[in-house]
Amino acid sequence: MRGAPGAKVLAFGGYQPAGVVTNDDLAKTIDTDDAWIQNRVGIKERRIAGPEESEIDLAVQAGGKALAASGLSAADIDLVVVATCTLEAQIPNAAARVAHRLGVQAPGAFDVNAACAGFCYALSAAADAIRGGSATNVLVVGTEKLSQWIDWNDRATAVIFADGAGAAVVGPAETPGIGPVVWGSAGDKHDAIIVRDRESFLHQEGQTVFRWATTALHPVAKEACERAGVDPAELAAFVPHQANLRIIDTIARKLGADKAVIAKDIVLAGNTSAASIPLAMSRMIERGEVQSGDLALLLGFGAGLTYAGQVVEIP
Repeated sequence: MRGAPGAKVLAFGGYQPAGVVTNDDLAKTIDTDDAWIQNRVGIKERRIAGPEESEIDLAVQAGGKALAASGLSAADIDLVVVATCTLEAQIPNAAARVAHRLGVQAPGAFDVNAACAGFCYALSAAADAIRGGSATNVLVVGTEKLSQWIDWNDRATAVIFADGAGAAVVGPAETPGIGPVVWGSAGDKHDAIIVRDRESFLHQEGQTVFRWATTALHPVAKEACERAGVDPAELAAFVPHQANLRIIDTIARKLGADKAVIAKDIVLAGNTSAASIPLAMSRMIERGEVQSGDLALLLGFGAGLTYAGQVVEIP
């Protein structure tokens, strides 16, 4: 029985729909303004998909970009994992549909719902599948169309959430390029972020989530570094879930990654749940803010409440 000694990310890719909604646009229909939104969550604008564009469409765009950047073809992929919590219908799953649209023939295909931590969960599952010998190359996608689950008259959610997708291709490596995951949950707070039934919109207890994220998660980030054998001072980038700019700044300060570039994609992308980490990572690479071989800490957290983090080597 043989497995690969390690797994690494070969490429990232990201996609945002064309529709831009600014804070001033929201102020036309709800009681808010640009200064209030930027002060509370740090967002200037967000992207919203049109009625004809599904979360599957977003995933195909991001997955195609990651696949092209990896240098592999669809024929090289034997497992597709999609992280999402916003499917309009749970059957069939997203992964099989995304694989089919990209021309990936007969792969293993499953979805992960860990909400905003979903990409980190899916990335860990992909790395473990490669190390265990169950897969050779894996396409991992985080995709969300949160706009279809938001009450656009509710200031508490309308100013935060958005649509988008991000993806990574993961392959075998002689030395590990994806560190051990640190994951867990706080199920006693499961109703802090919730969609109660099929007729309901997403509801969030903002203060509960804020207190939990700013007190409970920096130890998780530090443990992910410890398990990878990396000092936070060695990190070139810290890429947390893009939930709230104040949460990002607080965790980064407590982590002590003084040399790291901190992802703040939320300013122009909003909160895209499972898509936020790979989308932010792809944009950091495109802008040249990080280099191949650098180390980045990924940290996802969200509804459940769930959390997961791991150190990765940037492709």
